[in-house]
Amino acid sequence: MKRPSFEDMVLWQEGDLLAVNKPPLIATLDERTPGNSSLLRLARAWNPALTPCHRLDKETSGVMLFAGSDEAYRSVAMAFEKRQVNKVYHALVGGIHRFDNQAIDLPLGQGRDGSVRVDFRNGKSALTYVNSLAYFRHFTLLECRPVTGRTHQIRVHLASQNCLIVADQVYGGEFPLLSAIKGRKYRMSKNQELETPMMRRLALHAHAVSIDSPELQVPVIEAPYSRDFEVLLRLLGKYDS
Repeated sequence: MKRPSFEDMVLWQEGDLLAVNKPPLIATLDERTPGNSSLLRLARAWNPALTPCHRLDKETSGVMLFAGSDEAYRSVAMAFEKRQVNKVYHALVGGIHRFDNQAIDLPLGQGRDGSVRVDFRNGKSALTYVNSLAYFRHFTLLECRPVTGRTHQIRVHLASQNCLIVADQVYGGEFPLLSAIKGRKYRMSKNQELETPMMRRLALHAHAVSIDSPELQVPVIEAPYSRDFEVLLRLLGKYDS
């Protein structure tokens, strides 16, 4: 997947704040593995003053806010602390799931293996609202609005409802295969030994963000789907509707 320049990622800018459309498979911050790029490194090559105001998982695509000054960063951090930042994610999950502004209110904690789990004893409060947006024969497109910002919150909250995000290898999501939805009509290429999944990374996209507070106003900023997410939905519309 060809990665755009940081300038091409910019969706909105006002003063010392800007929003970008993060591509999938790039970490927000530098990783321990040498040689791997990060969104932070790309941002500071474009403007050395930029700092991310929050993070997205490496596999997750979508809108992120950056600050170009300490004052702008503090304003966004305060809005996050007061829960004045509105975030909307889109997730593709396996199976048919009908949610109508359902609240998933389950505390989350860190497991010994590093994964996150529902933890009623020591977990921190976490709240996510979920709506169903579109149905296919084998999949559902969901809108998720996290009120809190816990690590892997959407992934674990959905998994708690037996609702697994496509290709989420950590929490049990399966890779989407065209053969599974086309059945007997699927024909593998003669030169192909193994079927390539329609998506090889977590099917989660940060669709929109806004801030509504007396100190800071950021309009609703929407990020278009990355190409792999868009192609997957197109294939499902064609073969799984």
